[in-house]
Amino acid sequence: MEQKRIVFLDYLRAAACFLVVMVHANETFYGTDGILVRSEEQRLWMAIWDGVSRISVPLFIITSSYLLVPMKENMGWGEFFKRRFLRIIPPMIVFMVIYSLFPAITGTQSWEQALDTLYRIPLNFPENAFQLWFMYPLIGLYLLIPILSPWLRTATARQEQFFIALWLITTCLPFVNQYYGDVLGQCWWNQYYMLYDFSGYPGYLVLGHYIKRHLNWSKPQRLMIGSLSLLAGWAFTVLYFYQTVIPGTHQELEVIEFAWSFCIINCVVATFGAFLLFTTIECPGMLFGLVQNISLNSYGLYLMHLLWLTLWAPLLQPALPVGIAIPAIAIATWVSSYLTTWLISFLPGKRWIVG
Repeated sequence: MEQKRIVFLDYLRAAACFLVVMVHANETFYGTDGILVRSEEQRLWMAIWDGVSRISVPLFIITSSYLLVPMKENMGWGEFFKRRFLRIIPPMIVFMVIYSLFPAITGTQSWEQALDTLYRIPLNFPENAFQLWFMYPLIGLYLLIPILSPWLRTATARQEQFFIALWLITTCLPFVNQYYGDVLGQCWWNQYYMLYDFSGYPGYLVLGHYIKRHLNWSKPQRLMIGSLSLLAGWAFTVLYFYQTVIPGTHQELEVIEFAWSFCIINCVVATFGAFLLFTTIECPGMLFGLVQNISLNSYGLYLMHLLWLTLWAPLLQPALPVGIAIPAIAIATWVSSYLTTWLISFLPGKRWIVG
């Protein structure tokens, strides 16, 4: 029996996938000589476009939580792992191989270098497929879900609020560390500080479950609070980058991207707001057929989009102003990746290639 579609999650997946591409389109404007941002125009538009796109990864995690957490009581761990990992790991490996060999095929790298990258696949993702970093935290979350599920089946709203509150404190610590120093047992020989076990991406799993099970706000409340949270998170993220970057100077990437982390309070607030807004979508709408198809093909789109990005960025960067070029590169890459994935979806063994 086919599972009924949750309308707003299809819209969310399609949008989040585009925002992932937007992030990477933005990064094509970084300089390679240590001067990452060269002009005021770049500083402004990179702050805006990347700042509003950083909710992409957390939205995917909350979506997974909404659908998979807690794990069904009648489902064994083995069945859960089989379903999840057979869907994501074979396509991941296929594209790791493609990204490893692609530079040699296009003549930008020797076959010796390509084969060396290929041999390293069991240990980590290829450098030119840096979007695949997300697969490792995702796999880790899938490993955690069966362990977390028994607690979430019985947890009260107050108990989940307690976990989320401690997690939110950890998302503020990067700012505390930057402006004050080490706290809660942090020091150079101990990274496992007092609230370490409440930190990171599992917080989004609990947040997603809390929204689904315990957050009984009306549609007007979700629209109002969602909008305010999204705008506040966006504004802080955009302004922090804009204030931090000094055009034409050498700056470290981790310095200027400090507020772009996915588990930092401004991103959490914006993600929470965006997710609330998506939950207010109740009717499929005229374009739902297309949106649903994009959602179904989003994994393949995500896997391959850097291949198309390397084609579109050199073509569109010189031809357009920065403020237009970034979304134009993202749109061209997103459409090309979707159409390619859609065509592959008609092949007999498509699940092993694009999921």
